[in-house]
Amino acid sequence: MSAHCKKIFLIAGEPSGDHIGARLIEKIRDQAPCKVQFFGVGGPEMEAKGHLSIFPMKELSVMGIVEVLPHLPRILSRVRQTVNSVISEDPDILITIDSPGFSNQVVARLRDHRAIKVHYVAPTVWAWRPWRVHKYKKNYDMVLALLPFEPPFFEKVGLPCHYVGHPVLEYGADKGNGPLFRERHAISAKAVVLCILPGSRRGEVRRLAPIFGTVLNILLKRGYSFHIFIPTVETVAKTLPDYVRDWPVTVTILSDSKEKYDLMAASNAAIAASGTVSLELALAKVPTIIAYKVASVTAPILGLLLKVKFVNLINIILNKEVVPERLQHLCKPAIIADDLERLLDDNEKEKQIRRVFPALKKLGVGGDPPSSRAAQIILKLLAEN
Repeated sequence: MSAHCKKIFLIAGEPSGDHIGARLIEKIRDQAPCKVQFFGVGGPEMEAKGHLSIFPMKELSVMGIVEVLPHLPRILSRVRQTVNSVISEDPDILITIDSPGFSNQVVARLRDHRAIKVHYVAPTVWAWRPWRVHKYKKNYDMVLALLPFEPPFFEKVGLPCHYVGHPVLEYGADKGNGPLFRERHAISAKAVVLCILPGSRRGEVRRLAPIFGTVLNILLKRGYSFHIFIPTVETVAKTLPDYVRDWPVTVTILSDSKEKYDLMAASNAAIAASGTVSLELALAKVPTIIAYKVASVTAPILGLLLKVKFVNLINIILNKEVVPERLQHLCKPAIIADDLERLLDDNEKEKQIRRVFPALKKLGVGGDPPSSRAAQIILKLLAEN
C-alpha cells in the first residue's frame, strides 16, 4: 500500500451496521500503514471513530413494503445525495454494510466508478430470493460473509466471497456483570428480571410492544412479579416510551449501551424480535423466545419468498427449533406467555442453554475477531489496487 492517504466510503443504515462499521474502522486504523479517511453514511458509533456521515443514519431505519413506501421520496433523495458524494470524494474503496435496499440503489449507480466495491454482511440468498446473488455479482467486487456456509452461494457465480465470522462474537455479550446490574438497580438476587427487545425499527416496536405488554399482563394475573428492562437504540429511543406507556408494570428503558450486557447477565429470560440480538442473548446464556410480526400486507409476500424453516440463526444452524419462534399468526400473547412461563423454570432454562451451545461453536466462538479478519481483507484490497 502506498504511503499517501487512503479514502474509504462506508455506508451503514441500521444500528447493527453502525456497530460493525465502528469496529471495522478501529481495526483498519490499527493495522493500516498509512492514514485512512472514513466518510459516508453511519451512526453514532461510527462517528465516534472518526467517520463523517453526510446525513443521519436513522433516516434509513425502515423495513418492509408498507413501512418503506411513505418514506420512498426521501430515501431516493438520499440515494442521489450519497452517489454524488462518492463521485465528489472519489474514494479508493466503497464498503456497504447490510441495508441491501439502500446499498444496491447506491452502488448500481456507481458501477463505472473506480472505487473497489465491497458488501459486508452477505445477503441471505440461502434463505430467500436466491436470484439476488446475480445483482450482487453486477454491483460488487467482493462480499464479506458472516457465516461459514455462505461463500459458495456467491463464488458459484464468480463473485469473490470471504467468510470473516459473525461480529456478535466480539461484542462482549458473554461478559456482562449480572450481580452488579442488580445491585445498581436495587433488585434482589431472587427477583425475576425480564429483558424485552421489541426491535430497532419503529415499525417493529409499534407492532410488537402491545403484544409484549399483554404477555406481561397475563403473567401478572398468574401470580408472577418481575422487573422489566428494555435496552433501546437511537432509532427508537424517542418513541419507545409512548409504546410501553400502557404496559401493566413499570418499565425501565436503558439508553446506555454499556448496560445492555449487564442486563442480559442479570436476566432470567427474554422476549426478542429476531435479529442479531438473539445471538447476543444466546452468548449471554439467557433463555429466549423469538417473537416477530410484519405488516399484514408484507406477510404473504415474505411467506412466498422464504426458503428456510426458521428465522432464528441458532435454529437455522441446528436445523431444529431450540429457541421458540412465534411468528405472525403464532405471535400471540397467550402463546408467548406460556412459553415464557416454561422458561422461568430453572430446568427448562438450563435445557435451552445446553441445546444452543453447539450452534455457537459453529459460529466461531474462540476464533479470531471477525473485525480483524475483515480489516485484513480490506487492507489487502487497498494494497493491491
